[in-house]
Amino acid sequence: MTNTQQHPYSFQKKERLCSKRIIDTLFDGGSKSFSAYPLRAVFRSIPTETDQELVSVLVSVSKKHFKRAVKRNRAKRQIREAYRKNKSLIYEVLESNASAPKHIAIAFLWQADELMLTSVVESKMRSLLHRIAEYIHKEYGNPETVVEPAE
Repeated sequence: MTNTQQHPYSFQKKERLCSKRIIDTLFDGGSKSFSAYPLRAVFRSIPTETDQELVSVLVSVSKKHFKRAVKRNRAKRQIREAYRKNKSLIYEVLESNASAPKHIAIAFLWQADELMLTSVVESKMRSLLHRIAEYIHKEYGNPETVVEPAE
């Protein structure tokens, strides 16, 4: 039983992407990217490590967009909360497809120059997670299973 099955709405340290090596491979090229303003998601399947969760997440808000740390931290908090609430969308696809990658790394990047409402960030996160799930399903999924469309 994975952590997600025990605590579906948690976001623990094991789910955070901290490995410099994996972050470098995520941004070296060969990764897939989707954008839903103000967010962009870059993702890639990664090699298996023993204590790693199914999905590892990196959240980044550039100093170029927000000079003040208070605003950067608020944007990061909004992204983490939106992911925490909606991560089941991607976990369902990864757990249901036997041929899907065993581990995936996702980086969420903030693209806007202003803060957004939490409801907007959450709807964009849902949209991104649906698109990632559709991509994984299309690449690795069984033809007879269907992914629910984004709202």
